[in-house]
Amino acid sequence: MSLKVNIGNLEFKNPIFVASGTFGFGKEYSQYVDLNKLGAIMVKGLTLNPKEGNPPPRIYETPSGILNSVGLQNPGVDGFLKDELPFLKKIDTKIIVNIAGETIEEFVTIAQKLDIDGVHALELNVSCPNVKEGGMAFGVNPNSIYEITKRVKGVTSKIVIVKLTPNVADIKIYAKAAEDGGADAVSLINTITGMAVDINSRRPIFKNIFAGLSGPAVKPIALKYVYEAKKAVSIPVIGMGGISSAEDAIEFMIVGATAVAIGTYNFINPTCTMDILEGIKKYMNENNVSDINQIINSINV
Repeated sequence: MSLKVNIGNLEFKNPIFVASGTFGFGKEYSQYVDLNKLGAIMVKGLTLNPKEGNPPPRIYETPSGILNSVGLQNPGVDGFLKDELPFLKKIDTKIIVNIAGETIEEFVTIAQKLDIDGVHALELNVSCPNVKEGGMAFGVNPNSIYEITKRVKGVTSKIVIVKLTPNVADIKIYAKAAEDGGADAVSLINTITGMAVDINSRRPIFKNIFAGLSGPAVKPIALKYVYEAKKAVSIPVIGMGGISSAEDAIEFMIVGATAVAIGTYNFINPTCTMDILEGIKKYMNENNVSDINQIINSINV
């Protein structure tokens, strides 16, 4: 049985990734999960300088997911290189670094700093809904996606993945802009903007009013967007959004995802990635699938 998948010139041991922003820099989960068994770790989003993030509250639970407004709290790229990368380099898996900039020049500078051993790929975060500068403001403009991707590709030897926002009318346009800019893959979906209100004060829960919704509630939407994006581009698609079981992950692969990233469910079940990986193996055994690539984009419409 082969679980190996390829994105660009990188081979991943299996298609189970952890989504940026839900797994820290790996240390937090190392007591629960053998990190060497993951296909890849997509680390917490990095900005050029350290960022404190948004004021609390940052998380609000909904009936089938969470709203978050963390605001890209992180130690900055230099802090990552000094304090986090040495630990990550000891893990036998691929390290994908999620990066975010307020300007195109910041994306370029961060990418240059990360063009080093131990970093295997970059994920361009042009889709965070919880920051005032950059983030989703780039992700809802196909010209910006094209330009950022092209400029970053020009300064890095790493695989470049563009993380897309679902907060657009036609995801195909944005996926194609990333591909035209030279992206090696696209990942989707980031969170969907939503809000919550305190009925006693009649004020929004979050200081920014809106926050990003993730979890099981968004899975049907994410599936649709992955399916549509795959039809628009020839590069691989990494699917994410509400995955909490092997069956969920297999659904994403059937509609076109080369790999899947587990996000919110890590907070509920810290060992879910391993459960999902074993569930995929069981499915393959039961359905006489010898190579995971036989499942990818196998949907019958």
